[in-house]
Amino acid sequence: MATLDDVRRLALALPRTDEKVSWGSANWRVSSKSFVWERPLRRADEAALEAAGVPLPEGDVLGVRVADEGVKHALIADDPAIYFTTPHFDGYAAVLVRLERLGADELRELVEEAWLQRAPKTVAAAWLAEQQDR
Repeated sequence: MATLDDVRRLALALPRTDEKVSWGSANWRVSSKSFVWERPLRRADEAALEAAGVPLPEGDVLGVRVADEGVKHALIADDPAIYFTTPHFDGYAAVLVRLERLGADELRELVEEAWLQRAPKTVAAAWLAEQQDR
């Protein structure tokens, strides 16, 4: 079971990442671009999920930047018990994640992939080269 503390640890271990609190929720950014964030559900989100017959998350929800909407829909189709979306994110390359159902390895992969989507290309390339050397 992943937690926001796990997200914080993984995100802040990546180059040029900082944490900002916005509207009372944690938001992790690389070079001022958000890549993962705490995303409490709003009443409209809950109503849309209930209308669609999607169970409400029991714990924390994480918003994660993905490459495009194709990736977002593939994640949701592959494991709807973990990944979901709401109308608020229609047309946006981000997916919502039920942290309580996510394992440590999958969380690491999500955070790193989201970071790679938003990091400056030279910073991402240097980090990837460093990872290959390990």
